[in-house]
Amino acid sequence: MKLTVDEITKLIRAAPIGEYIGDAGSQILAERAAQSLDLQDNEALFEKGSSTNSFYIVIEGRLAIMAEPMRTQANILHILEKGDLVGELSFIDGSPHASTVRSLGHSRVISFNKSDIDPLISEHPLLVFNFMRAIIKRVHSTLTAINRQQSELLTYISTGGRGRL
Repeated sequence: MKLTVDEITKLIRAAPIGEYIGDAGSQILAERAAQSLDLQDNEALFEKGSSTNSFYIVIEGRLAIMAEPMRTQANILHILEKGDLVGELSFIDGSPHASTVRSLGHSRVISFNKSDIDPLISEHPLLVFNFMRAIIKRVHSTLTAINRQQSELLTYISTGGRGRL
C-alpha cells in the first residue's frame, strides 16, 4: 500500500528526527525525498560492505543490525524499531555499510535518496542543519550507551561476575 504525503509527514514528525526538523521540515522531506519500502521476513535492507545513496526511518516492524551477513539470532548486534534511523552515517560520508540490516518479520521503512536530499542543502539550509543535529544527537546517544555497556561489562569481568569492585 502506497503512503500519501500526509501519512509520510506524520510518520517523519513522530520519529525522533521530527523533534529537530519540525512540521515544516517533515512536510518538505515527505514531499521531496521520501518513499516507502516494504521488507519481508529476513530480507536485507542492505548488506555489510555495500554502498547505498539512502538513509531510512523504520515506520513498521523491526530490523536487526547483524554482525555478519549470516541469518542467525546470535549475530544480532541491535534491534531497530519504529522511529529509528538507519544508514544515515553511510549516507552522509559515502562509506560502505559497516553491518548488514535485515527485517525481523514484515517491516516497512521510509527511504530518503541522496539525489533528492542534496538540493535541499541550498533550498532549505536550516532543515538540513537540523537534520544533521538529529543525526549527531543519535550518534552521541549511541556512543554513550555503548560506553556504559562497555563499562558494565568490564566491571563484571574484573569482579568475576560478582558486581561492583
